[in-house]
Amino acid sequence: MPLPALRPLDISPVEHEGQRYVCLQDPQGYIEQATLLTPAAFFIATLLDGGNDVADIQYHLINQFPGQTIPDEDITRVVEYLDERGFLATERFEAIREQVEAEFRAADTRPAHLAGTAYPEEPEELRAQIDGYFTMEGGPGERPRPDAGGGPPAAGLVVPHIDLARGGRTYAHGYARLAQCGKPKTCIIFGVSHAAGDVPFILTKKSFDTPFGTLQTDHELVARLADTCPWDPYGDEFAHRTEHSIEFQALMLAYLYGPDVSIVPILCAAFGDEAAVAEPQNITGIPEFLATCREIVAETGATVIAGADLAHVGRRFGDDIDITDEVLTAVHARDDEDLAHVLALDPDAFYKSVMRDGNARQVCGHKPIYSAMKAVDGRATQAELLYYERAPDPVGGIVSFASVLIS
Repeated sequence: MPLPALRPLDISPVEHEGQRYVCLQDPQGYIEQATLLTPAAFFIATLLDGGNDVADIQYHLINQFPGQTIPDEDITRVVEYLDERGFLATERFEAIREQVEAEFRAADTRPAHLAGTAYPEEPEELRAQIDGYFTMEGGPGERPRPDAGGGPPAAGLVVPHIDLARGGRTYAHGYARLAQCGKPKTCIIFGVSHAAGDVPFILTKKSFDTPFGTLQTDHELVARLADTCPWDPYGDEFAHRTEHSIEFQALMLAYLYGPDVSIVPILCAAFGDEAAVAEPQNITGIPEFLATCREIVAETGATVIAGADLAHVGRRFGDDIDITDEVLTAVHARDDEDLAHVLALDPDAFYKSVMRDGNARQVCGHKPIYSAMKAVDGRATQAELLYYERAPDPVGGIVSFASVLIS
C-alpha cells in the first residue's frame, strides 16, 4: 500500500536545546502549530510522495546510507506522527480542512490572526510597543498625531508586511507620514497572497478585527471590483484568513484612526507565468480590475496601500549562498533600481525592472506595488522614499523593504 503524501509545507532548519531539527509549518494556515522532526525523520518525510510504500522507503534509505536499515515500525511511526498533526494528504487532513473553512465562512469578521503571537492582543500593551517604533533610534521621531494632518489624504503608501519586530521602524516612517496628510475615509489595501490563489486578485467581504477595533470592509466597493473579474474573486477567499500582508496594514490603520476608516482588502496572487510575463496589463482581467480601482480612487479620494516587502535572499529562500557584504551591496543596488521607477511613478517600468532577471531576488511585493501604482495613476503627482532597510532572517538570509509616500 502506498503511503500518503506529505502536503506542501514551509520547511526550515532550526536548533533546539543544542540539537538540529527541521521545522514544518503549514503555509495555508489549516494547521497552526509547527512541528519539529529529527533529520532522520525528515528524510523519511521527504520520501512520502503518495507512491512510495514502506519497502520503497527502506530501499531509498539503504541507497543513501549503505549498511543501515530501518524497521518497518519506525517508518510507520513517522507517518502516524505526521498524520496526527495534519501534515499528510489524508482523510484526517480533509476533515480538518472542511472544519476550518466552514468556521471561516461562518464568521462575520476576519479575526486578528496574529494577535497574541506576532504582536500583543492587549490594546494598551500593543500601543506602547508600536509607539516605540516611532521613537526608537532611526525612527521618525515622534508618535503620530492623526488629528494634526491637513490637506487631502495621501494618494498611496508602500510599506512592509514583514513582522513588526523586524520592520517596525519602516512601518513607522510610512504611517507617520500618512498621519501628516488628511485622514482617509477609505483605504484600498493590496497585499501578497503567500499561500494560495490561482487568480490575479482575491477579494473578501469580511471586515478585519484588530485589538484597536474592527475595520469595516466597504461591501459596495468590493462588489464593484468583483463585477470586473472574469474569475471567481472569492474562490480563494480562505487565503485571507491567515495572510499577514493585509493584517499588519489593518493593524497600523486602526492604531492611527481606530475603527473610523473603511477598507477594501485585496490579495494579489497569480499574475500568469511570471517567468514569461513582464507586463501584467496583457493578462486578461487585470487591466479592467485596476481601471476600476482608479475610478474608485478618483471618485472617493481613497488612499491606496501596498503591503509589500522587497528582496528575499539567502539559504532560507533556497539560494546556495552566504550573506556577504558583496551580496548586500548587490541587493541594495537592484532594490534602488526598482525603487527608482516607483519614485518616477512608472509601474510598468518597475515591474519590468523586477522581472528582468527573472525576479532572482524573490521580490514578493512587486504585484501589490504595481497594482497600487496603477490604482493611483492620474491622481499621484510625486513619490518620496521615506526609509529603506534590510533585516536578517533567523534561518539564514535577508529581507529588504521600504516605505514610500505617494502624493
